[in-house]
Amino acid sequence: MLTTVADMHAEPNVRSTEAYRRAARHSARVRFLKIALPIAGLLIAAIFAIVSIISTYIPDQLDVESATIEDGKVVMKNPAIAGRNRDGISYSMKADRALQDMKNPDIIQLENIRAQMPVNETMIAQVDAVTGIYDRGRNILDMTAPFTIRLNTGLEAAFRDAHLDINAGRMATQQPVTIQSKEASIVAQSLRMTDKGRTVVFEGDVVVNVDPAAIRNREK
Repeated sequence: MLTTVADMHAEPNVRSTEAYRRAARHSARVRFLKIALPIAGLLIAAIFAIVSIISTYIPDQLDVESATIEDGKVVMKNPAIAGRNRDGISYSMKADRALQDMKNPDIIQLENIRAQMPVNETMIAQVDAVTGIYDRGRNILDMTAPFTIRLNTGLEAAFRDAHLDINAGRMATQQPVTIQSKEASIVAQSLRMTDKGRTVVFEGDVVVNVDPAAIRNREK
């Protein structure tokens, strides 16, 4: 095959164009992460706000439809909490059942949890969880089944489980985590969070997908 001078000049141009595209994609990911990761921290930190409210009101000031004793546990039907935070923003938490161990009343299990919690003046987080076991003596929450957190901005995080140490401000999961918005998504094999969401570390195989059109629109 005959290689012409034009071909020799074209090949570096192709490589240069491809290198530019890779650099542009990398820059787009970096720009997205600068925006998404702090918001993801706020999103995850919303759980701590919910648990703080639960630790204050469960079970003493929890509104319940009825309560029975089953298998050594106090079973509260349709427990609910509602009120306003210091900034006057409404919050609420509902569940199908709350089970309190009579031998160890600090252990409270909530089933089918639905909560709405303000993260700041304009951002609201909605949490939907299958179950959570709260130890109010140690101030620890174990989310032992899948749960999701959604912000009114469109950002959503899906977890398979999580362990929260409220006093230490730490959260961790060894199961895959997905955080996504209309513009991009992050998938990681595990996650560690410290300082109540201010530091978030994605571990394992981390995949970031960015919609180039969304980046271009943001830059306009």
